[in-house]
Amino acid sequence: MSFEQQLLKVRTQDGFIAALDQSGGSTPKALLAYGVEGSEYSGDDAMFAKVHEMRTRIMTTPAFNGDRILGAILFENTMDREVMGHGTSDYLWNSKRIVPFLKCDKGLADEVDGAQVMKPMPGLDDLLKRAKGLGVFGTKMRSVIKSANATGVKAVVDQQFEVGAQISGHGLVPIIEPEVDIHSDTKSESEKMLRDGIMEHLDKLSNGTQVMLKLTLPEEDNFYAPCIAHKNVLRVVALSGGYSRDESNARLSRNNAMIASFSRALSEGLNAKQSDSDFDAMMNTTIQSIFEASRT
Repeated sequence: MSFEQQLLKVRTQDGFIAALDQSGGSTPKALLAYGVEGSEYSGDDAMFAKVHEMRTRIMTTPAFNGDRILGAILFENTMDREVMGHGTSDYLWNSKRIVPFLKCDKGLADEVDGAQVMKPMPGLDDLLKRAKGLGVFGTKMRSVIKSANATGVKAVVDQQFEVGAQISGHGLVPIIEPEVDIHSDTKSESEKMLRDGIMEHLDKLSNGTQVMLKLTLPEEDNFYAPCIAHKNVLRVVALSGGYSRDESNARLSRNNAMIASFSRALSEGLNAKQSDSDFDAMMNTTIQSIFEASRT
């Protein structure tokens, strides 16, 4: 029952998706931005405990609820932990009415042909079964396109849709994320190649298959309108990709029916040393600004 309720919410409600999925490689940077120095923890276990404290503080703030937030993307380590005595996915849906997603990739392979595909995921089927059992609705997985190289772009898109089919087979909705590096000298050209590749794959999907797309905010406004309109696409969400929150919101507001799925832009300005009242106020302001940019 909850899957159908979650599907309806993601499809029809105004709002955005919060990305709380920094993993092993990006966690120290995320903690540092939050005001937690590397000297304050030692080893991976302590590091993940610290980042879970940060995520718990975000998830339990009054402003973080299903009125303005559709979903939240979790790192596997976060999915396996508890918030307020409940499994994280259970807490998000049953206490906050926020749809849980799981980051399922294992990071990026080395750059080849101007792109980084995903590393192999040998335990993916087991992870997807476990996620489904914990009430997760969908997954997300990230690749990166660095330059307008047709071979590299094709490799990224082919892999994304291949793994997406595996995820759909477990009754989960995949968020396909072929990021285009915002610093690329050929960003516009890369986006053209990417859109062509995505549309080609979308047209091959069976009628009932639903996917989501997570894409870099494009150089040309409403560039991904054909993807948004496609019958097999549940939602198209935007990644902030290193743009500031203000820049991300400004770009997003010019792309109709595209909604946010921000990570760095969501946590920008938050600090472990803030009082609860200051933290909650900043979260409310941030959430409202991203919500408004997602409603255009």
